[in-house]
Amino acid sequence: MTTPPRSPDTKALLAISVTMLLWASAFVAIRYAVEDFHPGSMALGRLLVGGLALGALLLARGEGLPKREAWPGILGAGVFWFGVYMVALNWGEQHTDAGTAALIIGIGPILVALLGGRVLGEGYPRPLLLGLGISFVGTVIAGVLGGEGSSSVWGVLLLLVAAVGYAIGVVAQKSSLGHASALQVTTFACLVAAVACLPFAGQLVSDVRTAPTGVTLSVVYLGLLPTALAFWTWAYALSRTTAGKLGATTYVVPALVVALSWIFLGEIPGAVALAGGALCLLGVAVSRRPAPSRPPVPSAPLDPEPQKS
Repeated sequence: MTTPPRSPDTKALLAISVTMLLWASAFVAIRYAVEDFHPGSMALGRLLVGGLALGALLLARGEGLPKREAWPGILGAGVFWFGVYMVALNWGEQHTDAGTAALIIGIGPILVALLGGRVLGEGYPRPLLLGLGISFVGTVIAGVLGGEGSSSVWGVLLLLVAAVGYAIGVVAQKSSLGHASALQVTTFACLVAAVACLPFAGQLVSDVRTAPTGVTLSVVYLGLLPTALAFWTWAYALSRTTAGKLGATTYVVPALVVALSWIFLGEIPGAVALAGGALCLLGVAVSRRPAPSRPPVPSAPLDPEPQKS
């Protein structure tokens, strides 16, 4: 009988809190840099900075190469999440406002739960499904009904590609964490994605030469914190819970994005957007509840043997 993953401990909860805050800030930083960096060059710059930081930490901690069994999941996470997700997200944010970007990416946790329940055998706990539904309604309210920005169909399609890449990558990453540490998985997935994005190297050099220093520093920020640190803390938390339940936690991000976009981008949220953010948080809280245990079904009493006459 397989033992179900335990609930996240205090360190895991702290780790995912760090991840959510840094990923929310990434939406804002990307919006700030998209005017001066092409989608592929921004992703490559972010991955190179993150890969160097993670590689240095890996060496300092004395962790070597992951086991062979971990590599399929690492390759999947590197290509689909660190690679496809980042390029499509950067590209999509050129055609959408930050709130709508967070909204479309919001289908990712639903896909993670569906894939995790099927591929990883995590099942479909009722609180998780209910929480996902509540949070997704919240993202619709916050990102569409309460948004002040504008978006194109092309931008929405790109963000859908990003959401699918994210879901596949998370499930692949979860499968590798049983064979390698969170730092190993994060480091080598980041390096795999950097290699995949090398065709954008010439574009990156050109963008760095022409972009203002502050914009280039925002790409460095994306590499050091929302990539290196946040993906590492995410992997640490993922190793301690199910992919579906942790994916539902990312619905905290749209609520944070609305607030950060207000502060840094001047995208002022209205009362409807704030209500949507509150629904996102409520859905996350519901999804974290344990599934109710079913009472054992009493076995039917055996019929007494008929008495012989």
